[in-house]
Amino acid sequence: MTFDNNVATKFPALAPKGPSGELLLATERAKGTFNVQELSKFMYTEEWLTKMNKVLEVMESEPAFDKTDRYFMSRKDKISTSLWKDKRLIEVAKEQKWDQTDVQIANFLFDQSTPFTLHYNMFIPTLRNQTTDEQKKLFLEPALQHKIIGCYAQTELGHGSNVQGLETTATYIPETNEFEIHSPTLTASKWWIGGLGKAANHAIVMARLITDGKDYGPHPFCVQIRSLEDHTPLPGITVGDIGPKFGFNTVDNGFIMFDHYRIPHVSFLAKYSQVQPGTGVYNKPPNAKLSYGTMVFVRANIVMGVRYALAKATTVAIRYSAVRQQFVDAANPKKWNNQVIETPVLDYTMQQYRLLPHVAAAYACFFTGREMIRLYNLNQEEMQKGNFGLLADLHASSSGLKSLTTTMAIDAIEDCRRACGGHGYSMFSGLGMFYQDYLPNVTWEGDNYILTQQTARYLLKTFRNVLSGKAEPSEHNHTVTYLTQYLQNPKATCPVTAPSDFLNPELILSAFGFRIAYGIAQVAEQIDRHGRSWNSMLVEINRISRAHCQFMLVRNFIVTLQTDDQLSSPVKKVLRTLASLFALHTMEKELAEFLVSGYLNSEQSAMLKQIVIELLEQVRPEAVSLVDSFALPDYFLHSALGRYDGKVYESMTNMVEREPLNHTLVVDGYETCIEPFVKAGKKSETSQSAKL
Repeated sequence: MTFDNNVATKFPALAPKGPSGELLLATERAKGTFNVQELSKFMYTEEWLTKMNKVLEVMESEPAFDKTDRYFMSRKDKISTSLWKDKRLIEVAKEQKWDQTDVQIANFLFDQSTPFTLHYNMFIPTLRNQTTDEQKKLFLEPALQHKIIGCYAQTELGHGSNVQGLETTATYIPETNEFEIHSPTLTASKWWIGGLGKAANHAIVMARLITDGKDYGPHPFCVQIRSLEDHTPLPGITVGDIGPKFGFNTVDNGFIMFDHYRIPHVSFLAKYSQVQPGTGVYNKPPNAKLSYGTMVFVRANIVMGVRYALAKATTVAIRYSAVRQQFVDAANPKKWNNQVIETPVLDYTMQQYRLLPHVAAAYACFFTGREMIRLYNLNQEEMQKGNFGLLADLHASSSGLKSLTTTMAIDAIEDCRRACGGHGYSMFSGLGMFYQDYLPNVTWEGDNYILTQQTARYLLKTFRNVLSGKAEPSEHNHTVTYLTQYLQNPKATCPVTAPSDFLNPELILSAFGFRIAYGIAQVAEQIDRHGRSWNSMLVEINRISRAHCQFMLVRNFIVTLQTDDQLSSPVKKVLRTLASLFALHTMEKELAEFLVSGYLNSEQSAMLKQIVIELLEQVRPEAVSLVDSFALPDYFLHSALGRYDGKVYESMTNMVEREPLNHTLVVDGYETCIEPFVKAGKKSETSQSAKL
């Protein structure tokens, strides 16, 4: 080339067509009727928000936490920069004297899983909860100091949800007081293990305990897998990365296989069950239910995490929909400085119908997540006293809620992305990669369809107990309450005579309670009286779990607002409107079940649809203020479309300028793939001209 090709493409210094995004969002914020800061403090606490702002200041000034090139990286670059972030975060936490909450906030703001994520989220918690004092010194203390880096190896190539089907074995060898870890088949290969591919040197390995010829099923072992000198795999171990994935490519998900690999006796995590040295005698755990508490805690936190996922997606989509203008509404033209302008897409009812229920769902998940954490703590206290009465309901509900809410979140992220139109398809929207990286939530910690069976089993058992008079009423067990009410009047019908009647909270709860109780009764009849198999009823089983958890989300939203006295009247008023929208929009989506149960009729269905549209009109002026209350900084969102200042188009073009393809005038490959055709065409034209 005879010119300098390394010239970056730059946009001319032009402003977008007015009114600007800044002015449009300022107008939206002026419409809000409540104090945004009050609602933010209610959800997070003032202390947490203050911490977040201090941590944010550090994150934005630290090169290792820079997100500028996040959407342009190769897989190799993603892993290397993620490792740099992990290292630098450990150093920064010491430099800034951050506590555990500060570090959690830093990871929240960075908003991207890394090779060390499972070290913190699974490896260390398992070592805290399932080890003896000796093992804590041997494994936990070095893990806390990052002297060892771990992961959690449970899932296999051939088994995921069916933990009891895991094939990896751990056979006790009494002669040497060791366990032999072995992968007997290809499908026994541990697979999908975060951090295992390249980063971890230790793993919690779930393997079938075999001692004295008897198989006791999967148990946890803490196993060194790589050298602490040079990080090479130890003899007897085959380990690596499983390759590119749909998303989550900043994490080195890995595989591992063991070839008669020996580990010391102390590697068996022995807090709850033991293998006696020398004899190999197995001591089983005192109460199999003890491990349920941890599952409840993890799933309750996933529900709280759904709130953040919904908040992020709706913040981007609502702000962009307030700035983006398309067409002129002839019946109600929008005016700005006495000039007719195109209508912000958020003013279109269809856009409101697509987005505002997701905003309401974010708040619903906040209230239910908070209630689940409260019940978890209450249950822990009760279990210490030997009372396991709360556990079954809590475990069943947490299973179903994990399934329902993560499905809600992934649907909402995609709905919000589509609601952003063509620009939603750009990575710069912040929603494409977010969808990819959030998607594993519907599978890990229990596949969402499998989990609903746990919930349904509990619901059917409770129904049978209520029928036989064995169920004990409890203020914490709402399942018994709605089943009892249904059995007292199984032919009840909805008393609504006007659309506004649907706004009665008691009526809403009665409707949801009747619908789920009817569904449970129908499934119980099919299985108990008509001999239907469990497998043949799985579709209905999924439906009753979903209905039960929707009842819980609605109930927690409504009841909390009736009993909470922290909130001012304006905040409480807008949240009550949101609660009604969430409940009634959910009812409309599931209308078939309310109709089939006989509780609603067709006339009431039409009224329900009418009141949902009226609620959208009421929530519309509050929309931007409601997403502002999520208090998500631009650094966290990393979105051209969702910026607080509304500078959508300026941000979009700035990000485009960072595209590596735009850093040269002529693309690599021009000389070999384009130029020959162009030159051949010119040569042909010259030849033809010469002949003429």
